[in-house]
Amino acid sequence: MLDKRSIKREYLETPRPAGVFQIRNSMSGKVFVGSSTNLDGILNRCEFQLRAGGHPVKPMQADWNAQNGEGFEFSVLEELVERENLDQKKELAFLEELWIENLDCLEPKGYNERKKSREERLRMIAAKNAGASFRK
Repeated sequence: MLDKRSIKREYLETPRPAGVFQIRNSMSGKVFVGSSTNLDGILNRCEFQLRAGGHPVKPMQADWNAQNGEGFEFSVLEELVERENLDQKKELAFLEELWIENLDCLEPKGYNERKKSREERLRMIAAKNAGASFRK
């Protein structure tokens, strides 16, 4: 007889594939590239969000809605090979940037937005905080 606890423990201990994925709109040719430490999970989440109308990438959501989800393909571009002393998050961010550049999928050609620099993010935070203290 199968022990539910040991099945659950085995599932939780099983490493998930990490890497870079794409969502391609074959009708427009636009692509969204992302990365995750759990490729299966993120692909399921993205598809669920699109079906539910709540994906955070609004231009892709608008195209999904207009096309009733037709022509969208979800795929893995590259799986991260586990190595000793690997900083998984840094490696994934680096690979994601390489794929975004390689596929040329920044807006308006694709669905990815240009990442803000550290200075731009700090200015946005400072402006937001200044506005919040002004409203008090």
